[in-house]
Amino acid sequence: MSGWLERWSSARRTVLRAAAAVAVAALAVTGAVAAPSATAASTLPGWLSTRGASIVTSAGTPYTIKAVAWFGMETSNCAPHGLWSLSLDEGLRAIAGMGFNTIRLPFSNECLAASSSNSINASVNADLVTLSPLKLMDTVIARAKAYGLSVILDRHRPDSAAQSELWYTGAYSEKRWIDDWKMLAQRYKNEPAVIGVDLHNEPHGPACWNCGDPARDWRAAATRAGNAVLSVNPKLLIVVEGVERQNDGSSTWWGGGLRDVGAAPVTLSVKNRVVYSPHDYPATVHQQSWFTAPGYPTNLEAVWDANWGYLVRKGIAPVLLGEFGTKLETDSDKKWMSTLVAYLAKTKISYAYWSFNPNSGDTGGLVADDWRTLQKAKLAALRPILTPVTVPTPKPTSSPTTSPRPSASASPKPTASASPKPSSSPSASPKPSTSPKPTTSPKPSSSPSTSPKPTTSTSPKPSPSTSPKPSATSLSATWVPQSAWGEGYVAELSLTAGAAVKSWSVSFEAPGTSAVTSAWGMSCSVAGITVTCTGSDWAAALAPGQSVRVGFQAAATTAPTAPTLRVSAS
Repeated sequence: MSGWLERWSSARRTVLRAAAAVAVAALAVTGAVAAPSATAASTLPGWLSTRGASIVTSAGTPYTIKAVAWFGMETSNCAPHGLWSLSLDEGLRAIAGMGFNTIRLPFSNECLAASSSNSINASVNADLVTLSPLKLMDTVIARAKAYGLSVILDRHRPDSAAQSELWYTGAYSEKRWIDDWKMLAQRYKNEPAVIGVDLHNEPHGPACWNCGDPARDWRAAATRAGNAVLSVNPKLLIVVEGVERQNDGSSTWWGGGLRDVGAAPVTLSVKNRVVYSPHDYPATVHQQSWFTAPGYPTNLEAVWDANWGYLVRKGIAPVLLGEFGTKLETDSDKKWMSTLVAYLAKTKISYAYWSFNPNSGDTGGLVADDWRTLQKAKLAALRPILTPVTVPTPKPTSSPTTSPRPSASASPKPTASASPKPSSSPSASPKPSTSPKPTTSPKPSSSPSTSPKPTTSTSPKPSPSTSPKPSATSLSATWVPQSAWGEGYVAELSLTAGAAVKSWSVSFEAPGTSAVTSAWGMSCSVAGITVTCTGSDWAAALAPGQSVRVGFQAAATTAPTAPTLRVSAS
């Protein structure tokens, strides 16, 4: 993936910096549709297509997409998370340095229509604070390109509150979904750094594949949307996820089931455009049957082959593993990770790791809670498919201006929680917003896939909390501060159940806190100086001994440091 970066000469790096500056400046003058210079474009793969089971460049050379998700534009922040701590350039430089060649950028339709984003630290991102989410998207793409990174746009959710089962909701119609995709296709029609569109994140629940019911048939909907996008820009890759429940009665992760594609593929008006994209997670995200089957982890290849790997093994179509990730804390997860990485290396399947963000509740990220310290163990686990590189620093440039705006049905200001991705399993509970999984149990859009997820556990030590150790009737909670700035803060709670918990709440005093603007794994309210949070979605109920990380973002003049937590559980 990054071998070509390693072979850059110092002269090439100088050219890249200059070309990137020209490209971004051009966007600022002409809008998000400016064509890049030939030199800048040559550092990226440019428009891609498919050939059999491979993704190929215009020269016909096989190309592996090595992406990482940077979520947040699908949440109520309408901005990549972490910009309250680090600059956009710092984040992109870190991602390119890890060896990735692509950003998977989750967004919500609600944010596309919003007039402003929030939680951006003006002291480190002064040029981003006043941008609309669309203009911010322009800037992320332009700056990613300057670092040699392509972009896949990921429609993670319709609104910023939660992941939806289907591609439409009562508030966001199929027409709105397609119109917004056509708008984005037009906006970036002349920008080959935008290589593909992930039509809808993690179809699950009633979503079916080729069942013939227009209200549920994801294959048919993906065909309609894919053709609409290609009618505007026929050069884009159309990324199509799977479903949770497959036609043989089996269930897998949200968006992870593609075993019916062989008999009923998505056929679009432009050939060689479709890339199928499952999601896959370890046992800590959701306890699937194969994790306890005899022979684990050697049984995993057969599971992957049956659900989606056969598409590549049989030369049917390319696959991009659209999400996978772990905190890498358990022996089971470590076995899952090493087996999956070996499988990807052997099959040369493209992928998008979940996530760069540390605030993904069930997986953590590739940086610690300070958004800067690298998670070396995870990067070492990815080493067979990912080679770190030295990244030149492009010149800072002005932010690009916008072009076409989204469809008229303006949506309300984002208010939903940036929650983590849930894991789903056959039938039962929803997943948190930033990630995938079967419906039986939760795991989150634009991630956070699910959406943002609560943060990883490898950073600052949680401050001590006053809640008791778990017992047969108690729930323990620990305060985990994340970041703070002049107008707000982000914090998490680390919860451990001593016995089965059907419902829970935690309250604490936080003088100066005026509102909770988003939350994951819980819903929160403010009354006077008291903040009360109640478990919801994937963290609503806990099994005996289960530990989870939930969190929230607040508008405040000051952030509590180690508040006394009052815990109630039943």
